[in-house]
Parts: sequence; C-alpha cells; structure tokens
Amino acid sequence: MSSQAMEKRKETLASMCDERARMLQDQFNVIMNHVQNMSILISTFHHEKNPSSIDQSSFARYTERTAFERPLTSGVAYAVRVLHSEREQFEKQQGWTIKRMDTLEQTPVHKDEYSPEALEPSPIQKEYAPIIFAQDTISHVVSIDVLSCKEDRENVLRARASGKGVVSAPFPLLKSNRFGVVLTFAVCKTVLPSSATPEERIQATDGYLGGVFDIESLVDKLLQQLASKQTILVNVYDVTESLHPISMYGSNVSSDGLQHVSALNFGDPLRKHEMHCRFKHKPPWPWLVIMTSIGILVMSFLLGHIFHATVNRIAKVEDDFREMMELKKQAEAADVAKSQFLATVSHEIRTPMNGVLGMLHMLMDTDLDVTQQDYVRTAQGSGKALISLINELAVYISDRVPEMLIGDPGRFRQIITNLMGNSIKFTEKGHIFVTVHLVEEVMESTEIKTESSSENTLSGFPVADRRQSQEGFRIFSQDGPACPLSSLSSDLVNIIVSVEDTGVGIPLEAQSRVFTPFMQVGPSISRMHGGTGIGLSISKCLVGLMNGEISFSSLPRIGSTFTFTAVLSNVNSNTGEHINQQINHQSNSASSEFRGMTALLVDPRPVRAKVSRYHIQRLGIHVEVVPNLNQGFSRIDSGNIVINMVLIEQEIWDKDSGLSLFVDKLRNLDRGLPPKLFLLTNSISSTRSSFATSGVYTPTIIMKPLRASMLAASLQRAMGVGNRCCCFLKEIWCRCGLCRQREEGNITVKAPHKFDACFMDIQMPEMDGFEATKRIREMELNINNCVQHGELLAEPYENVSDWHVPIVAMTADVIQATHEECLRCGMDGYVSKPFEIEQLYQEVSRFFQTASSQNS
Repeated sequence: MSSQAMEKRKETLASMCDERARMLQDQFNVIMNHVQNMSILISTFHHEKNPSSIDQSSFARYTERTAFERPLTSGVAYAVRVLHSEREQFEKQQGWTIKRMDTLEQTPVHKDEYSPEALEPSPIQKEYAPIIFAQDTISHVVSIDVLSCKEDRENVLRARASGKGVVSAPFPLLKSNRFGVVLTFAVCKTVLPSSATPEERIQATDGYLGGVFDIESLVDKLLQQLASKQTILVNVYDVTESLHPISMYGSNVSSDGLQHVSALNFGDPLRKHEMHCRFKHKPPWPWLVIMTSIGILVMSFLLGHIFHATVNRIAKVEDDFREMMELKKQAEAADVAKSQFLATVSHEIRTPMNGVLGMLHMLMDTDLDVTQQDYVRTAQGSGKALISLINELAVYISDRVPEMLIGDPGRFRQIITNLMGNSIKFTEKGHIFVTVHLVEEVMESTEIKTESSSENTLSGFPVADRRQSQEGFRIFSQDGPACPLSSLSSDLVNIIVSVEDTGVGIPLEAQSRVFTPFMQVGPSISRMHGGTGIGLSISKCLVGLMNGEISFSSLPRIGSTFTFTAVLSNVNSNTGEHINQQINHQSNSASSEFRGMTALLVDPRPVRAKVSRYHIQRLGIHVEVVPNLNQGFSRIDSGNIVINMVLIEQEIWDKDSGLSLFVDKLRNLDRGLPPKLFLLTNSISSTRSSFATSGVYTPTIIMKPLRASMLAASLQRAMGVGNRCCCFLKEIWCRCGLCRQREEGNITVKAPHKFDACFMDIQMPEMDGFEATKRIREMELNINNCVQHGELLAEPYENVSDWHVPIVAMTADVIQATHEECLRCGMDGYVSKPFEIEQLYQEVSRFFQTASSQNS
C-alpha cells in the first residue's frame, strides 16, 4: 500500500508539473507571436515607407496602448542595422551618437540613475545595431548599440542567420531585479522562403526587434491560475550549460525529496530550460494510525479481527478497481463507436441534398425550353442556398478540360465538397479559389503556377504555394508515372483540381496527421467548427479509387491549398456528339441575347481577371482585359473594336484618381452610345459609401461571387435585353408585353391602351422607374382634364373619363424609404425582388377585386 501510494503521489506530481510547464510554454508562445507580429508592422510602416510612418513617439504610444497583449513583457525595442559606411550619415539624421553597451554590463545602474550621454561611443566595427525605437518603460536604451555587447551580439547574429526567434540567457531586470530573458527577431526586407541560406537572410536583414520577458511574473501568474489543494514548489532553470544551470525562478525550500522535471521549449533550439516541481508538504505517515491502534487495542482477538477485516476490504477494493477498469474500457469502446456512427451519419445526411442538386444539374443538361430552364435554375439556386458559402468564392475551369467526362460524379462531388467545406469553416477573410486543369497543362505551362506573395492572387492575400502540394505526386516526379502521359489511352483524361483558401492554415506539428481518421488539429477545433475529423480521410480513399493522388500545402495564418488528381474517361464519338449538341443548344439559348457583344474588363490582378473573364465568356461575350483605366480608354478610343460594356473592379473604382476623367471621356465619345458601366464588388455597403463621396456616375453593381444566372440577369436589366418577369405573369393567366427602353414604355402606356396594369422596374437605364411613373401620371392627368372640360372627345379614348393604369414597383430594395418614394411618385403597389409567384398573384389580384365583385 505504501508503494502504491508513493507511485500515485509521483504520478500526481508529474501530471501537475507537466501541466504547468505546458501552460507556461503556451503563454510564452502567445506573447512571442505578438512580438513577432510587431516586426511585420515595423517592416511595413518603417522600411517600406519613404518617409517612414513610425518615429520614437508613435512607437512608444503604440507599444503602451498594446501592452495588454504582452502583459508579461517589460518592454520592446527595435534596433536598425547600420553599416560603418552609413554611420556618419545615420548619426546626423538621428541627432545622437551610437553608444556602446559593454560598459553598462560591467557597471549596471538603476534606471533613474542612468544617463545615455555618459556612455562611450561605440567602437569602430563593420556594422552596428543602434536602438532607434523603444517602449517608454525602457526608452533609456535608445542610441545603444546592441552589437557592442557580447551576448546580445551572439543573439542578434544567430537570429538573422536562422530566421527564427532567439532567446537570451537569464539576466536581472532593471527596477524589479527579477530574472528575465530577451527574445530577438530579425526584421527582413522581403518574405524569404524557408529554404533561404544564412547569407541570403543576412543580406535581407533590416534590423532586430527585441522583447524583454519577465519570467518570474509569468510563473507567478501561472501558479495563481492553477492553485490547488496540493501545493507544489516550482523552480525554473536555464540548463543550456548542464554543469552550471541558472536559476530563473523559485527558492531552495526543502521537501520530502520527491521531484519531477519537465522540459520547457521557448522556441530557441540552442537554449534549454527545465521546470522542477516538488510537493510543499510531506505525505502523512501511513503507519501512525496502525501504531496508535496497537497501543490502545492490546487484545489479540480484536487485533486479529481488525487484520481480517482489513484484508477483506483490500480484496474488495481490488475487485472494484478491476470492475471499474473493465467498465472504463467498455465506455471508451462505446465512445469510439459513437463517434464513428455520428461521423458516418453526418456524411450520409449530406447525400440527399447532393442528390437533389445533382439531379437538377443533370436536368439542366437535357433539352428544355427557356421557361423550363429558368424554373430549374431557380430550384437549383434555392438548394444551393442551403449550403453556406462566403464571398470571393471563385471557380475556374480550363478551356482544355473536356465538357463531358465519364466517372463517378457523386464521389467526385463529395471530394470537392469536403475540401471546400473545410476551407469555408476555417476562412474568415480573403478568398476560396477552386481550379480545374489537365495534368499535362500544368506540367507544360508556367502561367498556372502561383507564388505565396499577394501580388497576383485572387483577393490580394498571400496564399500557400500550390506547387508544394504537388511535389509528392508520382506524376510530377522525375521518374514519372508508371506510363507516360503521352502513352495513356486516348480515352483517359488525367485532371488536377486545387482548392485554395486564405484561412487559418494548419500548424506544422499537425500536418502529418490531417488524413488520419478522427484526428483533428487541436481539441478546440471540434468545439469551434464541429466535425469529427473524417472528411479528409474519406476524400483520400475516394481519390485513390479514382487512380489519383491528394496532398496539400499549408502555412499557419496564411492558408491552405489542397490538390488532387483523378483519371477519368472520355465519352465515345457518337455519344459525345449528341451530348455536345445538347450543350451547344442550351448555351446558345442562354447566351444568344449577348452574342456579338464585347466587354472591357478593368482589373490589375491577372488571377482575378482570369476568373471574371471565364464567367463572362460563358454568356457568349468577347472579353478584353486591361490593368488600368488609361489603357481601358485607349482601347475604347482606338475604334478597332466596339465596346458594349465596361466592367471595373472595386479596387480600381476606389483607388484610381482618374475615374472621373474616365467617365467624362466615355460620355463625350463622338460615335454612338457610350458603353454601359458596371462595378464588380463584394460588398454593397462599401460601394454605396464610395458613390456618396466620389461624385461620379453611379454604375450598375454586380455582386460577387459571379454566377452565370446572376450575371446574365444583371446584364439583361442594364442592357435592356431579356424577358424574366413575364414568365411569372403567364403562370397566373396574364397576357403581358415587355418594354425595354423608356421611350417605348412611354408610348406603350399612353392613353388609349389595352393594359390593365404596369410593372415598373425602379433601376432602369437612362431613366429610373420613379421618373417614368411621374411622366405617365402627367399624361393621364392632362388627358382626363381635357376630356372633362370638353377639349377632347371621349370616343377616341374609349369613353373612359378617368385614365389611371395601376403601376406596381419592382425593386430589390426593401427599406421603408423606397416604399414611401414609390407612393409619392404615383405608384399603386410594391413587389420586392426576388418575388414568389404567390406574392405576384396577390398584388395583381388587388387591382381587379372591384371588377370581380361587380361581375359576380
């Protein structure tokens, strides 16, 4: 029993010590990340700006206001790299001389007694690292050359050569005299790849950011958070030199001799730290009760009875323990079975919805008329609305990928759904980009390759390099696949699909287990985002069944790119010809109204422009792409081609100062009507605010992500083509006509006419619905007055003494102010888009209730 109690005590101590060591390491890492993020701020707003946007005053204010993010740091400071040839010019700019630090090391002083002017100038050397920015708590170190101190010099040189944070040896802090460490990061000019050499990192270094950590305060706060009934004593040591450990925290209070050592990792592989834990109180003496009982109970019978009862009790406890262990195993097995069951059910529940959407998609590929196609698109859009998606979700399919392939569409869709589902869950800003290419197209072309910089990405955010996700594929290896692509059967097509996001990324230590069933990155993932960790495992199995491969590339806080390949089959010639005829018939019916038109797309980002052009071309529109407004107007003004519409990215609309001049030039073109102006945007609120301040012509807004039906509807409304509202009116037994231009509309509804009602779109080109309604009411009022006063005969006007055609407004704006404006200008009703057929019927029937009552 004594041995078991001691083992239990050891296990308890080890568990408590490991827990505290892990939490201490996690808190240190969190604050270390804040310091590292500050290095990015300095690189962006000091070195990349000319002149710099940061000085000592602004740096001090910023670090004081954000000190709550680094509660365990005494201060942060930034030292810039200065070569000897630049020293004289640098000192003139700063107005002070670079000071040496080694004299301060030899004779440390209190902060209040410290005077930087009393320090000696730094000796001549190849380069210096004077501190130019510092938090107010350590502002006295400004102008000190950290390279003049031996240990700081070693930390700085090691930080810039390795590209990682470097932790110094413990040292007493000013004022508090507590032990602390300095964490040093190198600030680089550009983002370097992980394979960069030390020489490349040294050349790219601009300066060094240091944060002072108060280790004793960090441990004190940790122990207060984890206070328990069993008090333990904690010591923290720097054991980089094993023969001479340095005590960073704790005292030498004696204990019962039981001790546990937990390793600490503060991010610097060259420095080693340990946490030593001991119980503060000694364990109670287990034999005290027995000895007291022997002294009191001297009767052998009673002693035997006690001994017998004790043995029986021990046997019962052991039996209970074995029973509890067996129940524990059964509970764990039941928990695993439950997780597997829930995971299976979770994935199978999605199958009916995928089936509904898949059948609707297949129905669209059949020979339908225009009305049926519109109904199917509406049903498919309603189904897709059940799946949560985010803006900037974009899809691009290469022109070289055949229109039809033979494979398992359900499983192929399941793979993409799993990958996109993960991207949607873990992406809060930026984009999700799905691309489909032929494998040989990727191997031949360098245009499809992407870099991790933000210069040429869909949303401007950096992304994980998709080339790294392909490095492990056999088909891209030097040995190549079992048979070359050129020797594959002509009936086989090898495609490659990538799902790129700008989400949280996958931690490096968790990337090796992402395809393991029921394994997740961390325990908080299931709480925050749900799921059981089986989606990627299923996807890997399905890809393998398609003779493909799957891999990924991920950077923490940057994003992830998952890539997989699949071998599919071409359709045979007869079947393919029939299917192509169906596809061509549907595409012609959907885009015939736009054929022959040319669009000019203004977008500075090639990748984003490529996606937008892909969706616009699907409507049969020829697309010209330019990076700025100047080249756009040159293309229009050249007269080589007629531009019908100009689509401008919001980035250009918000930032290009020549926008007003561009719009004026379009209006003053001396040939024909100017092209229609459209704005591609992700947020309707941001565009409205920019219109309010720009003072220029307000364009037609097209919301992203782009979809063929939505894009077609927007272009139809603005260009004056299409006939979408009449389908619903015909469903409720109404005969209808469509007026595409304001002049035609004025003539059509001018008395006398045969119309019983008029549906007026609010947002029309050239004249909005409010103005058109006012003119119709003025015409009706003039005719009614003339007939009543005898100035006109009533017979030509069908003997109607009071002409008033009911006008119903159609708009997507549902605010009360718009409704009130409709009534003020003379409209009789209001229908908000998108409208249901029941809503339309209810609004139409309102105007004929009186007539129906009279007839009945």
